[in-house]
Amino acid sequence: MKKCVIIGIAGGSASGKTSLAKRLAKTYSSTNSVLIIRQDDYYKDQCDITMEDRLKVNYDHPLAFDNDFLAHQLRELASGQTILKPTYDFAQYTRAQEVEKIEPSDVIVVEGLFILEDPLIRSICDIKIFVDTPADVRFIRRLKRDVRDRGRTMENVMDQYMNTVRVMHETFIEPSKRYADVIVPEGGKNEVAVDLLTTKIDSIIHTNVL
Repeated sequence: MKKCVIIGIAGGSASGKTSLAKRLAKTYSSTNSVLIIRQDDYYKDQCDITMEDRLKVNYDHPLAFDNDFLAHQLRELASGQTILKPTYDFAQYTRAQEVEKIEPSDVIVVEGLFILEDPLIRSICDIKIFVDTPADVRFIRRLKRDVRDRGRTMENVMDQYMNTVRVMHETFIEPSKRYADVIVPEGGKNEVAVDLLTTKIDSIIHTNVL
């Protein structure tokens, strides 16, 4: 059986985790050798509570995620099994009804806020990366993204950042940097880091072909 390698990418909100993961996947789009799994899709299902209560949840705390289910599905993919991955509706603050059928791959890139903070997920990752981006840059990116893509208002984004995002980053995310094998400034815009990672992925894919 071919060896599946799992690359974990962590970092603050809007640090560039997703852009780095997409850069890696795009490089191998013709071979479908790299698969991206987002921790955001594993936010806990909240369909059984009211919207008012959903708005009170701290979505920047590790307990907002079903990391046990994420770890379970990563193990299934690594063992060559197909999974039905959940998706998340950010406008409704709960799981969407749709699921995605995901086939196993040579390389799985799992990215999210708490990938390195969670011991179980961390133990599954063969390569651990932390994307390190200045706080002001992350805030501006988050503001633009959440207003444009997630149906949030500017006031809502600013309140959430001041009340939870900043303190959760300092409490949980920043300390997880010490578990990283590689620290990448600026995410997908760091060409040197992308080149180094693609070289490593090339060696993994080549080994699997032999």
